[in-house]
Amino acid sequence: MNLAQRDHDLLRFSLVFVWLATAIVSVWELHDQSTQVLSATGIQNPSLMHLLILGGAAVDALLGLAMWCMPGRRTYLAALAFMLSTTLIATMLQPSLWLHPLGPLTKNIPIAAVLWILAKASR
Repeated sequence: MNLAQRDHDLLRFSLVFVWLATAIVSVWELHDQSTQVLSATGIQNPSLMHLLILGGAAVDALLGLAMWCMPGRRTYLAALAFMLSTTLIATMLQPSLWLHPLGPLTKNIPIAAVLWILAKASR
């Protein structure tokens, strides 16, 4: 199956938006929602929370920029690997996130599918 270039770009830029917006919001909400999410997992050390949040935001920003500036199979597979690993970690730390009505983890299933389709189309 060949993706039309316009469809490919639409999928790619929607993911660029998700990754960059997630990075920005994570830092913007560093002392509020971001730490609340980690606190609910049992992590209570503020320094560790900030390190995890800022580290995750940095990776999100790098992946978003890579998808924007250097799209390709490696970039999509790296984003998929990072997203799957963070989903697995979040599942182990706070499985109730799968039941959250806004879908902080369930949204990762269609995102994984889009990343896989883009990676396959970029051969």
